[in-house]
Amino acid sequence: MDTLNIQFVSSTDSAEFSLLQSALNRSSVVALDAEWKPNRSQQSSYPFVSLLQIACRIDCTPSDGDGDGDGDGDGDGEEEVEDKDSLVFLLDLLSLPLVSIWEILRDMLVSPDILKLGFRFKQDLIYLSSTFRSQDCAPGFDRIEPFLDITSIYDHLQRKPGRKPSKETKSLSTICEEVLGISLSKELQCSDWSHRPLTAEQNIYAAADAHCLLKIFSVFQGKIDREGNSLHNSTPLHSADAILGLKQIFEKPDVCVSIFRLKFGEASDMVRATMNFEIYQRNYSMVGSISKVSHRKTIPLDESLSKIVQKYGEKILLKDSDRKPSKLKKKGKKQSSVGLSSRERRVENSGDWQGPPPWDLSMGGDGCPKFLCDVMVEGLAKHLRCVGIDAAVPCLKKPEPRQLIDQAQKEKRVLLTRDAKLLRHDYLIRNQVYRVKTLLKNDQLVEVIETFQLKISEDQLMSRCTKCNGRFIQKPLTTEEAIAAAKGFQVIPNCLFKKNLEFWQCTDCNQLYWEGTQYQNAVQKFIDVCKLNE
Repeated sequence: MDTLNIQFVSSTDSAEFSLLQSALNRSSVVALDAEWKPNRSQQSSYPFVSLLQIACRIDCTPSDGDGDGDGDGDGDGEEEVEDKDSLVFLLDLLSLPLVSIWEILRDMLVSPDILKLGFRFKQDLIYLSSTFRSQDCAPGFDRIEPFLDITSIYDHLQRKPGRKPSKETKSLSTICEEVLGISLSKELQCSDWSHRPLTAEQNIYAAADAHCLLKIFSVFQGKIDREGNSLHNSTPLHSADAILGLKQIFEKPDVCVSIFRLKFGEASDMVRATMNFEIYQRNYSMVGSISKVSHRKTIPLDESLSKIVQKYGEKILLKDSDRKPSKLKKKGKKQSSVGLSSRERRVENSGDWQGPPPWDLSMGGDGCPKFLCDVMVEGLAKHLRCVGIDAAVPCLKKPEPRQLIDQAQKEKRVLLTRDAKLLRHDYLIRNQVYRVKTLLKNDQLVEVIETFQLKISEDQLMSRCTKCNGRFIQKPLTTEEAIAAAKGFQVIPNCLFKKNLEFWQCTDCNQLYWEGTQYQNAVQKFIDVCKLNE
């Protein structure tokens, strides 16, 4: 991913805040994300959003020297925005006076001149609205429009002619890997976002989550533009069409697009401006405390974005029921707080390993460590594979606890999990289940190595397929052999062909690997994590 230009906004008197205001006036597309402290207790209130991420795609507009593009030379007190790919603003909602930024954010969320992107953002909006309402910013936020969810974009990008869209819900990390070819780490997702100061890693994680949405949308927009150009070139405008009435024009959408593109550019701008004004009035008439239209100097959406909004645009609307969290009720008898804390202590203590493991020779095993990582520690599975340890994942997508245990028993593995529920059955605990205590993948790897006294050597690093846990072939492939093996299966960058690299192939899934820069960086990373130089 490109180098991130991160602006941390913690004060309305700062240069970063002025830059935010100016960027919003010159952005036709923004990506949104939010972070809050995980709430693991059953409370009757929503969590307080600690951080709001806004990634702005800056439009290229001619400058008149004062940075506001209006030719008056006054600048209106806003800092000039340079021509950049994007800026990512991290709004510290624990430091900023929410009353002073509520109107700015509300204007942005309902502006017809700004397309908002998000990844399953409704829950974030509910929490964000609750956060502002708790700080005397009634009525919070009740809508985002126009909006486009990244999951919808992904479905369109993956859709093939004649095939229905998949009902499987993919994570943002998976979508990034498939669309952009980059790995988006989710290690810090459950970290404490209410603690200040945030670490550099937290800032980068938060910014990357919003920035990647812009990148995915750019891929989508490029595809839509190519499809549109192809359609336009295949349907030329005939002179006879120019005298068609409006009814006939709108019955022929391809002709309608051609006429408006060739003849009525200025008129469409006037219509858009009128529609924008009406939308502003309609949006703000719903807010009791604000009755006038905002005077933010945004730029109308260009033709490409207007088409996307018209065809794919969505909106998020919050209902009254969204403003109050539903109370979670447990069935069965109530337990006393003394009994509950005692049970929790037993569960916590039961997470300690009691060995020997099922692969131990004394238990009839082959002596080779083997683990089964459930969905809560799926990232740990890849880390274990990177250091040469056999780490499988569940055979089923949504396995029941009993199915997890059965797979671990059958394959003589230790089940690794962070789910305390799997430790409630005493007969399952001994030698079969281990509860991982740490949160970050690197720390989890060290914890498992130390708990099970695993021996890791530099020769083991990157010796297993991180995709499927398979082993590599005994001898490397030549470039010619790798090209033949990858044909119709995997794309090898052309720049690698002249580097005389060795290619390795997984014997199970046939995935190809090569010892490039990423390989060297990964080896050095795990040398440091496992402290192999000490």
